[in-house]
Amino acid sequence: MSEKPLLQLKGVSKSFGAVQALSKVDFEVRAGEVMALVGDNGAGKSTLIKGIAGIYPFDEGEFYFDGKRAHIRTPRDSVALGIEVVYQDLALADNLDVVANMFLGRERTQNLWRLNESSMEQTCTEILTSLSVTAVGSVRQAVAELSSGQRQAVAVARAVLWNSRLVILDEPTAALGLAQTRQVLELVKTLAGKGLAVILISHNLHEVFEVADRIAVLRLGQKINEFGVGQTTHQEVIQAITAGKLPYIPGRMRQA
Repeated sequence: MSEKPLLQLKGVSKSFGAVQALSKVDFEVRAGEVMALVGDNGAGKSTLIKGIAGIYPFDEGEFYFDGKRAHIRTPRDSVALGIEVVYQDLALADNLDVVANMFLGRERTQNLWRLNESSMEQTCTEILTSLSVTAVGSVRQAVAELSSGQRQAVAVARAVLWNSRLVILDEPTAALGLAQTRQVLELVKTLAGKGLAVILISHNLHEVFEVADRIAVLRLGQKINEFGVGQTTHQEVIQAITAGKLPYIPGRMRQA
């Protein structure tokens, strides 16, 4: 794990009209690390990752990537840095096969217009193999025929395909069975083991404690605390989620 943060946010805030979704949040994640982001519904988790992804640019604060100041205004800016997000809906096209989904919108061509199917199929297979994804029987199988766990694996592999350095996973095990959840958690460990930075959003603290290195807690749009997994307990994290002391009083300046 790197000692220096790959992504570092300093005092980022975001509001939607009168609603303050984030208030001066500091957040960082290192290469080779799984940083869990937890909090109750409405805590600001989705707003934070969408700010990182350029969907909801932050209103204020500083954004550093690999030690350099970055200005993220659109999703394209975020992708250019090597940041990929796998959302809960996965954004997969059920009528297309695995290869077509992996390269959707970024297809390889030959002779100016013809799709280079063999090159895309080979790369797709190599990526799945490198991530130890064995559950997908054929890369030419339609996504509609895959299980929920297999679909999650395809979505993660697609994110890794584009030379990503930071992968954000939004509730990747939601609605999965035990066996499929196990596959996805092993995939999370594999990503970090390959040196990628991983941000994991999850409501399941048992899973968080299994795969994460650190845990950041948001509450009412503010960062309450940050824990090393080996130096905290489930109860301490739950306490922070439900009743952690807010660094700021909404509508007022920061407390001393």
